[in-house]
Amino acid sequence: MASENDSGRNSISNHRFVPRRKFMRSIGATGVAAGVAGCSSGGIVGNNGDGTGSDVGGSGGTTIEFIVNDEWATIQDQVNKQLHNAGMPKNITVEMSTAGQTTDDQQVQYRQWLAAGRTTPDIMFFDSGWTIPFIVRGQLLNLEEELPQDLLDRVHNRYFPASVNSATAPNGDLYAFPIYPDFPTIQYRKDLVQNAGYDWEQYATQPMSWKQFSNELKDVYERSDVDYGFNTQHVAAEQLSCCVFNEYLSSWGGAFFGNPQKNLYQNIGKRPITLNEKPVVDSLKMARTFIYGSNVTNTFESYGGNIVPEPTLQWDVEAARAPFTSGNAVALRNWPYSIAISGSEENLGDKQGVMPMPYGTSKGKYPGTGGSIAALGGWHVGVNPNTEKLDAIIKFLRAMTTKQFMKDTFKTVGWMPPIPDVLTDSTDIPIMGKFVDTLAYAGQHSMPRPVTVLWPQQADAIEQAANSALSNDGNPSAAMNSLSNRIAAIENDFQG
Repeated sequence: MASENDSGRNSISNHRFVPRRKFMRSIGATGVAAGVAGCSSGGIVGNNGDGTGSDVGGSGGTTIEFIVNDEWATIQDQVNKQLHNAGMPKNITVEMSTAGQTTDDQQVQYRQWLAAGRTTPDIMFFDSGWTIPFIVRGQLLNLEEELPQDLLDRVHNRYFPASVNSATAPNGDLYAFPIYPDFPTIQYRKDLVQNAGYDWEQYATQPMSWKQFSNELKDVYERSDVDYGFNTQHVAAEQLSCCVFNEYLSSWGGAFFGNPQKNLYQNIGKRPITLNEKPVVDSLKMARTFIYGSNVTNTFESYGGNIVPEPTLQWDVEAARAPFTSGNAVALRNWPYSIAISGSEENLGDKQGVMPMPYGTSKGKYPGTGGSIAALGGWHVGVNPNTEKLDAIIKFLRAMTTKQFMKDTFKTVGWMPPIPDVLTDSTDIPIMGKFVDTLAYAGQHSMPRPVTVLWPQQADAIEQAANSALSNDGNPSAAMNSLSNRIAAIENDFQG
């Protein structure tokens, strides 16, 4: 989809950004309030209080201060050992801590630190959905100007293109390294599907249509002793705007702003708003059919109905996952983490199957739309432009890009390798290794959310409108017309 046609370097525009590293360092960290330096853990590990960081044991080693997600923060010693095994010199240690309870908290904390010109933390985890605004604000180090070419080429040429694009400036310069991508799939009860006479394993890398999926799933559901058919997430939150709604409309050939390859990350105020076009409206009518059947307005008769529980209008990923993991649902739309949970021996084990997201139309009006679409998720490693540990960070990044480290991380915390051939070569990883071909397919057919500095405002409007359209008396056409006007107002009010 979008990732297949993007080069990863020249897919957006030729605008050049002004390097800020020397400028920001000259500002220094003066005048920073003490409270700004705090993390959810009470402060950044290894900070001397003057923003300079610390040496390891005073013996000439270097400590890199790294803000990470919980999965790594709790196994810091193990991750350091894996980095050393992958080639990071043993006199470099990575001290890990977290920032905030949510990704929103994380963004706010990062903006405070980086705007203040602090030299620490040295590196940080950035959500692929909000890396671009930090790049546009000049708050990340331009890696093209500092890193060896072979390391840059490895990321540009081998990583999942959609992930690389979400870490890239409009001029094609790389500002962050993807650490792991996230792609949703359809996870299903293989035993229930087989008992009903269907074989969904044949679709592991050959997606079925939403029409086929919904009708076959309805049959399986009616033949099975489970309370739920297809669990997904329709809550009025980021999960809907960035992801589930994105998948619906993109797989039907629709788009937020016309050509995704040109307008996802730029052209504010100039890009067409295409949310009220027929493919988008029809995708919501399909989703309404899944919930209510065809006996209410704005639904389709040819799709399987009453397969999605109405409480999905309030469900997030965990609310949707729990019944499936316990064996009480036929299928689930969710991220890879839930595959590992549900596929454990104490849960579904070998009864779990996985396949790509279904499609609404095989080819859409806009490039990259139509066909199976998985919303792009995942995380990047970005570098503080004021860090004083760049030499050590380069050694860390080199170790992070090795096949050995990626596979170790996949095995340890379930984070998928960001390189397709490393992912498909990971069949030896417990549980997840059985589904690497499907996950790789999802990665090659992923669609980012339209992230610009306006996304927080626009996401709120989108998730409210989509949730409203899916309510019992919702009207997708009216909701999308109103949403289009709201998005236009946000774009027009922007003073860039």
